[in-house]
Amino acid sequence: MNKRKLSEISRPIKVELGQFNVLFKDSLKSKVGLVDLVAKYILRQKGKKIRPLLVLLSSKVAGGVTERSFRGATLVELLHTATLVHDDVVDSAEKRRGLPSINAVWKNKVAVLMGDYLLSRGLLISVEGGDFDFLKIVTETVKRMSEGELLQISKTRKLDIDEETYFKIISDKTASLLSTCCEIGAASTSDDAEEVQAMKDFGENLGIAFQIRDDILDFVGTSGLIGKPLGGDIKEKKITLPLIHSLNTAEKSKSNKIIKLIKNGDNKANVKEVIEFVKKSKGIEYAYEVASTYSANAKKCLKIFPNSESKLALEALVDFVIDRNN
Repeated sequence: MNKRKLSEISRPIKVELGQFNVLFKDSLKSKVGLVDLVAKYILRQKGKKIRPLLVLLSSKVAGGVTERSFRGATLVELLHTATLVHDDVVDSAEKRRGLPSINAVWKNKVAVLMGDYLLSRGLLISVEGGDFDFLKIVTETVKRMSEGELLQISKTRKLDIDEETYFKIISDKTASLLSTCCEIGAASTSDDAEEVQAMKDFGENLGIAFQIRDDILDFVGTSGLIGKPLGGDIKEKKITLPLIHSLNTAEKSKSNKIIKLIKNGDNKANVKEVIEFVKKSKGIEYAYEVASTYSANAKKCLKIFPNSESKLALEALVDFVIDRNN
């Protein structure tokens, strides 16, 4: 299947996405002037809305979009937005989606409190709707995301990440939320435990493929594209799959030299040498093969569902993730 743009992939739920956008905007409203002002600014930072898209497509595949599906989509987008706001504080980021970040405009204190507000709004929507199963799913996700981030920080300091640790980190940090989107989508409309598990597994595999592709782009992407600059992970001393494979297959002396280059700073010459090392060591091809395996596994998870336009859209989303260039 040819890669389709997100707008084409979301076509089966175009109407539902429109309804979601209204509900999400309403969910951010507050009687406190500053909260309302920052919330309106967040809405200007238009994202791809991949997470609500996953919730709504998953629910449509598993039975149909319900009121619970909309609440679930709002919950995950609020959670995702909260993590982005907090991430920008942690990373001292100046920009988010082409606009100055909240911490750059209002400073860290407002940004941290706004992230807390967004998370609490999501939880309240679930409580008010009686969606206690969603709360259980999301609480576990927040725990996993926090653990994944902290594990990465501890390993980045020592630069001793192996493949097993890498997959633990990306599963918890990235895949957990995409998995949650699909699980909540299915659970919002179906009582079939096998279907809910299949959709959860689909999201987990999709999330891992997504992150590996993201890590590959750090070595082969173009800094001119919207997205992270080439070699950004190396500068931040993040050891990802292409580099892990290259270090494992190289001679010990060469691996030690590369580790030293990463430790010694982020000058352009060092970053360029690390990128060239990974390319020569076939680290990119290896990572792409692994990502392709996870994307194939994601598609297998959908086999228990009847064929539909929405199921085709989820399969197209898998291809989109693997083939994207930013």
